[in-house]
Amino acid sequence: MEAPGCINEHAQSDLLERIKELSCLYGIARLAAETNLSIDAVLDGVVEVLPAAWLYPDGACARIVLDDRSHSTSNYTRRVRHRQRAPIIIDGRQRGYIEVAYPQEKPERDEGPFLKEERALLDTVAREVAAIIMRREAEQDKVKLEEQLRHADRLATIGQLAAGVAHELNEPLGHILGFAQLVQKCPGLPIQAKADVDRILNTSLYAREIVKKLLIFSRQISPQKTRVNLNHLVRNGLNLLEFRCASDGIVIRCSLSPDLPEIDADPSQVTQVFVNLIVNAIQAMPSGGTLTICTLKERGKVSLTIEDNGVGMDEEVLQKIFTPFFTTKDVGLGTGLGLPVAHGIITAHGGSIKVESKVGKGTTCRIQLPTKRNRLL
Repeated sequence: MEAPGCINEHAQSDLLERIKELSCLYGIARLAAETNLSIDAVLDGVVEVLPAAWLYPDGACARIVLDDRSHSTSNYTRRVRHRQRAPIIIDGRQRGYIEVAYPQEKPERDEGPFLKEERALLDTVAREVAAIIMRREAEQDKVKLEEQLRHADRLATIGQLAAGVAHELNEPLGHILGFAQLVQKCPGLPIQAKADVDRILNTSLYAREIVKKLLIFSRQISPQKTRVNLNHLVRNGLNLLEFRCASDGIVIRCSLSPDLPEIDADPSQVTQVFVNLIVNAIQAMPSGGTLTICTLKERGKVSLTIEDNGVGMDEEVLQKIFTPFFTTKDVGLGTGLGLPVAHGIITAHGGSIKVESKVGKGTTCRIQLPTKRNRLL
């Protein structure tokens, strides 16, 4: 029979361990309540409060691994004598684990040098961490969805405004072009007046192209589709731009698949997309560079890849490239409609357009178009 002093000592020891466990859980709860902390910041905080709850806090280290990202205490080392782990299970899938370890040898207890209460605590912490991650990820998904809805709403509003403005501008632009052409035919027109009329015509034609882009963006112009070969459209587009590329010191590398199947597409619209992307690539290489163009046959699709080694774009700009009227070009050099219109055209053809870019490395645009006829279009 144990002496009363020994019983009191065991009771005090057990009480101290329970206090340490409760302090650990309280610390984790406080971290979870900090809504402004990222998931990584929460996990960094959790590993710091873990060692204090174990039997030998001064010799303990901790680590959390989530989706191959590691968060550990400053004294963590891979060479440990004892470790205790618990899996982090989210939506029925193991996404990582929590580990508490001792680098030095420790006396045997219930599970190596660990107490059975420590096993229960570690499992509880793993469940709490999983719950925190699920809540934070759900909040992030909600924010992303709300932003996507706001973006879609903005696009719808811009589309309606663009269609209205385009229709209103079409008639006066037609009058300007018509009268300018009549003036141009007047006999005995002074040289300066003729030059001015030419400028009026060119500017009006440019304005009409912008109106056309607005109508395409707002889906007011339906594609006039026929069976075409993408390689043929690419060659026609390059014929328009080869001289400019040569004069700007840009080398064109072209690899067109010889057995490319035909697609159901509007030739003028797809050519417009191609030329637009090439012009963007040229402008991204002011000091010259290499422009690589490839076509490939894929399962039920054809792909067109346009790659430059120009200035590239950062992630913030990349997120906005399909937003109407957004442009990084100087005033007068861009309307901010090129890529949104390209996106609208490719989407209307049942395809997809993806852009990857890195600052100082260049940009890659990849278009995929279906080869089979789409009855819905």
